Amino acid sequence: MTTTQTRIEGDIQQMPADFAVTELWEVLNGARGGRRSAEEITVFDSVGFAMEDYSALRFMYDAALALGLGERISLIPALADPINLYAALAQPVSRTADVDRVLAAAVP
Repeated sequence: MTTTQTRIEGDIQQMPADFAVTELWEVLNGARGGRRSAEEITVFDSVGFAMEDYSALRFMYDAALALGLGERISLIPALADPINLYAALAQPVSRTADVDRVLAAAVP
């Protein structure tokens, strides 16, 4: 995805024209730096190109495995009544601290 495409179709389209955008390939090849602290936020702005999304996610997954980072979490909620999908909204979020810990460990 290009910066122009991100500004037109992506989640940052409502941001001002001077809003900083760094493309993933720039970080991966060392042309630009990534996050420097846990307080900085990284947004993967996908506009729905399946092959691009899959490639980026596959790269990050393989890198996390190689670095021994992350942990497996269930993305499918265990519902008492699978027909009532709204029941998941009433369940407390218990993984936030674990996710924050993993993300903080990923920052060099």
